[in-house]
Amino acid sequence: MAGLSMSSLAISSDEEQANAEFYCKTCLKLYCGKCIQLHDKWFKKHSAYGRNDMKKWPVSKEVEEFLLKCEAHKDHKIEMLCDDHSQLCCTKCAFNNHR
Repeated sequence: MAGLSMSSLAISSDEEQANAEFYCKTCLKLYCGKCIQLHDKWFKKHSAYGRNDMKKWPVSKEVEEFLLKCEAHKDHKIEMLCDDHSQLCCTKCAFNNHR
């Protein structure tokens, strides 16, 4: 176990993230079932959440970027809410369609 850092225990690739069983809110990392046991021994005060608490897990960067992208203007992010139309929009949409 010598020379093993916590960063080497954390799950990193997208494929492995799909197999993650736990998320540590303090470390901001995903762990498999085997590695979370060692993590919990080293960091007793950290809060690790299992798959039953996935609502406390972060959204991946790719999903976040996809959700924030304007459907009409793919190069713009959603930044506003049009109260009249109850629609999320980017600045270009707001200027052109939601004045």
